[in-house]
Amino acid sequence: MTPIELLGTGFFMLVLLLGIFSILFGFPGTVVILIDAAVYAAFTGFDRIGGKILIVLFILSILAELSDFAIGMAGAVKFGASKKSLLASFLGGMIGAILLSPVMLGLGAVLGAFLGGFVGVFTVELLQQLNLKPALRAAWGSIVGRAAGICVKGAFALAMTVITLTGVYN
Repeated sequence: MTPIELLGTGFFMLVLLLGIFSILFGFPGTVVILIDAAVYAAFTGFDRIGGKILIVLFILSILAELSDFAIGMAGAVKFGASKKSLLASFLGGMIGAILLSPVMLGLGAVLGAFLGGFVGVFTVELLQQLNLKPALRAAWGSIVGRAAGICVKGAFALAMTVITLTGVYN
């Protein structure tokens, strides 16, 4: 293996890990993995990663993103969150992630996303219902749904990584 190939393979592996890790921050890490595999396949002439593997990765990526969204929403709705609070959860999560991203070498973004989502849902539900207990329940549901969605999406990302690496090193 030439030094250029070694460097390219190292970069490919780094982007795969970045795709998995970015899911914690709410980013579409499965799409990153799919694009990384497609670029690697193109550079290697589709020798190790072929069209079939890319189609499987594409389908898994779509399923992962849809399931993350659906599970997150289902968790919040199950605990009594309204449609308005779902939007507040999304916006609060983004704002929280941005505000806390400098904390703990960027890991604060994960905490900020959860706290921001919680505060967003809690605020909207408290303003709508004027009752503390249902507002806290809905906000807790948003956290549970988000955590479950991240776990499922992370499992999809790991499966995609295993499929990709099996194709590369088979």
